[in-house]
Amino acid sequence: MLKVDAIDLHYGASQALRRVTLDAEVGKVTCVMGRNGVGKTSLLRAIVGQQPVSGGRIEWEGRDITRQAAHKRARGGIAYVPQGREIFPRLTVAENLKTGIASAPRGARFVPDEVYELFPVLNDMLGRRGGDLSGGQQQQLAIGRALVMRPRLLVLDEPTEGIQPSIIKDIERVIVLLRERGDMAILLVEQYFEFARALADSFHVLERGEVVAQGRGDELVEADVRRYLTV
Repeated sequence: MLKVDAIDLHYGASQALRRVTLDAEVGKVTCVMGRNGVGKTSLLRAIVGQQPVSGGRIEWEGRDITRQAAHKRARGGIAYVPQGREIFPRLTVAENLKTGIASAPRGARFVPDEVYELFPVLNDMLGRRGGDLSGGQQQQLAIGRALVMRPRLLVLDEPTEGIQPSIIKDIERVIVLLRERGDMAILLVEQYFEFARALADSFHVLERGEVVAQGRGDELVEADVRRYLTV
C-alpha cells in the first residue's frame, strides 16, 4: 500500500534522509529503528506530508502523493500519531477524539465504539481534560483519535516513549489486534527493542539518514541491531 522510493530530505543545507526506501503492507507492521537524531521522525513527517522531500517518490495505494498536502493524505486514509502525542490539553477526552472526525470518510464522522473497546479507560474519562491524563492515558487518547479517522495506514512515532510498562502492554495488544484485523498497514518507529521485536513483520534500521539494515521481523537479531540503538 505504501511505497517509499529513494527519498531525500533536507532542512536547509542539512540532509536528514538519503535515498530511503521502504514498503508498508496491509496486515503487517513495518518497524523503523535507530537512535535519536538519525532521521526516523523526518521519515514519518515526509510520509504524512508535514515535510517536503527533496528527491525520490512516495506512493500510497498506487497513487503518487510525493507533493500532496498533508490534509489530503489524511483524507486519503493516512493517520499519524506523533512523538509526544500532541493531544489538546484543554479539550476533554471526548473533544480530543472528535478532532479526528474531520478526516473521516463521509458517513463515518463519529467516534466508533471500537475506540472504547480497544481503550476502555477513554470511555471512563470522556469529560476529563486531556492535560489531566497520565502520559500513558494521553498516548492511548492519541492513538484513539487517529483510529477515529478509519485509517488504512497508521503511522506511530515511538508510542512507548515515557509510558509505564502496563500501558506499553496495552498498546502492544492493540497493535496486534489492528494487524490481525487485516485492513490497515502499520508503520512504527520505535527504540524499545523488545517492543519492536514482538511486533515487527519487517524492519528497517536508520543511521545518519540512511537505511543500514533491513529484513523480516524473524531476522531481527538483537546484537546486530543494538549497536545502532545505543549511544
